[in-house]
Amino acid sequence: VVFPQDKVNRIDIVLSSDEWDAMLQDMTDNLGEFGSGGGNPPPPPPMFKSFITEDFTPIFQPASIFMNGIEWYNVGVRLKGNSSLRSTWSMGCYKFAFRFDFDEFEDTYPEINNQRFYGFKKLAFSNNFNDKSFLHEKVAADIFRASGIPEPQTAYYAIYVDYGDGPTYFGLYTGVEIVEDTMLDEQFSDGSGNCYKPEGDAATFAEGTFNTEEFDLKTNEDAANYSDVQLLYETLNSELRNTDVEQWKTNLESILDVDAFMHWLAVNTTIQNWDTYGIMNHNYYLYFNPTSQKLVWIPWDNNEALSDFMREPLPLNMSVVTSDWPLIDYLFVQEDYKEIYKNYLLETINGAFNPSDIQATYEYYHNLIADYVDAEQEKYTFLMSPAEFTNSLNDQNNHVQERYDAVMEYLGR
Repeated sequence: VVFPQDKVNRIDIVLSSDEWDAMLQDMTDNLGEFGSGGGNPPPPPPMFKSFITEDFTPIFQPASIFMNGIEWYNVGVRLKGNSSLRSTWSMGCYKFAFRFDFDEFEDTYPEINNQRFYGFKKLAFSNNFNDKSFLHEKVAADIFRASGIPEPQTAYYAIYVDYGDGPTYFGLYTGVEIVEDTMLDEQFSDGSGNCYKPEGDAATFAEGTFNTEEFDLKTNEDAANYSDVQLLYETLNSELRNTDVEQWKTNLESILDVDAFMHWLAVNTTIQNWDTYGIMNHNYYLYFNPTSQKLVWIPWDNNEALSDFMREPLPLNMSVVTSDWPLIDYLFVQEDYKEIYKNYLLETINGAFNPSDIQATYEYYHNLIADYVDAEQEKYTFLMSPAEFTNSLNDQNNHVQERYDAVMEYLGR
């Protein structure tokens, strides 16, 4: 119901004008005047690290949520995003990404205690920022899951907001499952482990960067035990890497699912994504799997995947990666780990990212969402013209073929 693959769900957000104004005022107080940056998105960040250093989480406001003729009451709704939210605001575009928490206000309204949306406590809605095809967030998640990499479910949504003047179409969104809410229990045999969402310098794992404040603990918050992720940091940067590499690898493999990490790296580099580890210090989760007693990599926020439009993604040979990104730099020089990576590259282009299958998937979703994209209006869309969406299908088809050819060339096949 919540993540259908064959239709576009409609969700209505209904809140008072005062509540909506409070959300906008919160944005103004933190980011300046709406539309102050003009009508175009800013250029990509100049440095190979996150260029947003100031923490800002927009406020929740209570709203009614409607879907399928059912109402959920006093749901916590807030705007979401980092650079994309700032860019959307500065452009003067109202197509904000949203975050829902269905029992955020249960202390104020005890009657909604443990309120759930078809079993979900939390949901995110990506606004497909910087994606003329509206395919990146949706299909990248499908590719990761089809590859056997843990990844949230996704589906398309038409979102309407009513803040006193009737429903306004805010555009076509991609609904995304929240990792710590339902995904861990669904995709792991034991979902009770520590789950982190790193962001900031510590998220690079570079020597001298570790601090717990930048490892946002999403589960087991009261215990606040960071020993697993700290052990990974210490092991990764241990001097054993230079004095006894085999022992270093043994120690590393005891705390990190190295095979799963190299698998993610292969898929991510094949499909391309500049807005994640190796270039930017965010957009991933780490989960300590109690069954394997190892940390597992989980991709997140894939709206910049499946494209090389904004900036240069990582090359297949990792030639630009330095010790600033040790999880790649230190592992990639190990021939056995590099061989795992290469095997997964070939598996990816012959499997989950096979050109003919992905091109068919692209066409299916393009046709599914076309009417909803065409219905987007000025100030509620990132498109400059309908032709951008129409032409994007050909661009995506060319991209997957180019990536297939690039991998085959890199592998010497």
